[in-house]
Amino acid sequence: MATLILARHGRSTANATGVLAGRGKGVHLDEEGLAQARAAAGRLAGLELDAIVSSPLERCKETASEINKLQPGSLKVAHERGLLECDYGSWTGKTLKSLAEEPLWRTVQAHPAAASFPDGESMAAMMSRGVAAVRAWDAKIEAEHGPHAVWLAVSHADVIKSILADALGMHLDLFQRIVVDPSSMSVIRYTPLRPFVLAVNSVAGDLAGLKSAHKESGRKSEQDGESLDSDAVVGGGDGAGTQATGNGGVSRSRAPKA
Repeated sequence: MATLILARHGRSTANATGVLAGRGKGVHLDEEGLAQARAAAGRLAGLELDAIVSSPLERCKETASEINKLQPGSLKVAHERGLLECDYGSWTGKTLKSLAEEPLWRTVQAHPAAASFPDGESMAAMMSRGVAAVRAWDAKIEAEHGPHAVWLAVSHADVIKSILADALGMHLDLFQRIVVDPSSMSVIRYTPLRPFVLAVNSVAGDLAGLKSAHKESGRKSEQDGESLDSDAVVGGGDGAGTQATGNGGVSRSRAPKA
C-alpha cells in the first residue's frame, strides 16, 4: 500500500501575528517558516518521493517548493483544491484574540462537527473533501507507482487534523485533541481494511528510510500467499515498517495556532 506523508506548511506571516489567514491571498512564509520548510526538505532529502501534492495557497506551495528542491529527482508539484484551508468566511483576516470572543468559538472548540463559519464552510465539509482528496490521490499514486510508493501532501493544520482523525477512526468532535505544528509531518498508510497511522506531528528526524522500511514490512500468508498488510500485528511486532519515522509519535504539548 502507498504511504502518505502529510506536511503542514511552515510558519506564515499570519501565524506569526495571530491572524486567521484562511483562504486569504498574499499570505507567505515568514523567515522562520522558510527555515522550517528547508528543515523539512532536509528530513526528506534522502527519500525519493513519488509525488508531491499541495494546497494551492502560497504558504503551502512555498513549502512544497523548498521540499522539492532537495528531492533526488525534480517533481512537478500538483495542486489540489481538496487540500485547501478551511473556508472561514467572514472570520478570515481577523485576529484569533478577537475571534475567541465570538460565541461560535466555543462550538469550534467543543463541537466542531456542528461548526459552520459565517459565509464560509462547515468543518464537516472540510473533513469530507480533505479525506476524499487524499484517498483519491493515494489510490492514483499507488496505481501509477506501485504498492511501495511514498508521496507528500502539503496542507493546513485543520485539514491535516481532520484527515488524521478519519484515519484514527475519531469523530470530528475529537479532532482538537490532535496537534499539528508548522512544518510538522504525519504519516498514514491506507490499506484495504484500515488506515495505519505511523506518525503524528513529527518535527525532527531523518525520514529517508521510510520507503525501504515499507518494502520490508509486507507480510504474506504461508498458506495461500494472501497479503496481510491490512492486519494489525498482535503484540506490536518488531517495528520493521515504521522505524524510520524520526520522533513521529511525539506531539508537543503547547496549543497549536490556527
